[in-house]
Amino acid sequence: MTEGFQFAVLEDDLVDQLVFREYIAAYPALKPCGYFTDSSEGLAFIKAHPPDIAFLDIDMPGLNGIDIIAQVKDRVPACVFITSHAEFALDGFKHAALDYILKPLTAERLAVCIRKINEYLEIRKKAAAYEVLVEKESLVIKDGHRHIKLPQHDIIYLEAMQDYTKVVTEHKNYMTLATFTGLLERLPGKKFLRVHRSYAVAVQKVREQHADKLVCGNTEIPIGKTYRPIVSQMKLY
Repeated sequence: MTEGFQFAVLEDDLVDQLVFREYIAAYPALKPCGYFTDSSEGLAFIKAHPPDIAFLDIDMPGLNGIDIIAQVKDRVPACVFITSHAEFALDGFKHAALDYILKPLTAERLAVCIRKINEYLEIRKKAAAYEVLVEKESLVIKDGHRHIKLPQHDIIYLEAMQDYTKVVTEHKNYMTLATFTGLLERLPGKKFLRVHRSYAVAVQKVREQHADKLVCGNTEIPIGKTYRPIVSQMKLY
C-alpha cells in the first residue's frame, strides 16, 4: 500500500469507532486525520481539509451520511459507508460510495475494502485509467498510444469503482474510463450478467454457484439480493 493516504471517520457510536480504530491499525500506511462523533463538525473539517478517504456512518444525529457524501464527493476521492442499515445501500451507491459495509465491522470485511480503496487510489494517483471501445467479440483498450484488443472471452468479471470500471482477466486487470452501467449495456447480455450493484460476471467463467455468491476464476463474487431471483433462474455454467 502506498504511503501517505489520509482518512477521516464520522461515527457517532464510540464503541463502533473503537472497533474501527482497532482494525484500521493493521494498515499503518493509512494515516488518520480526524475522528468525529458530531456530523456537522466532521463535515466542516472535511470541507476544509479533504482527506483521501472518508469512512461514514449513515444514521447520525443532525446530518446523516447521505447528506454528507452529497456535499463532499467532489472533494474526497473515496467515500465508504459503514452502517447498520442495509436499506440505504442503493442511495449510497447512487452518491458514488466506493464501498458499503454492514455492521458489525469485521477485520476480514475491512481488508476487502482496503484492497479496493488502495487499487482505486493508486489508479487515480497514476492517472492510468484506460479508454475502452466495445467491438463485437472484443474490447479495444487504449493504453497511451497503444491499442490493446482484449477478447471478450478472456474477461472474468467487471467491477464498478465509482466512475471507473475494472475489467478483470486471468493475467491482467484494466481500470477503464467507462461507467459500470454504461460499459455493461454495450456488452452482450447473454455473455455477461449483472449479479450485484458493483459486479457483473462473464457467464462462461462461473465455476461454482451458491445462494449468495458465485465463484469466478479464483474470486468469490457476491450476489445482491435484488439479483438473486434472476441468477437462480439462469444456467450459468
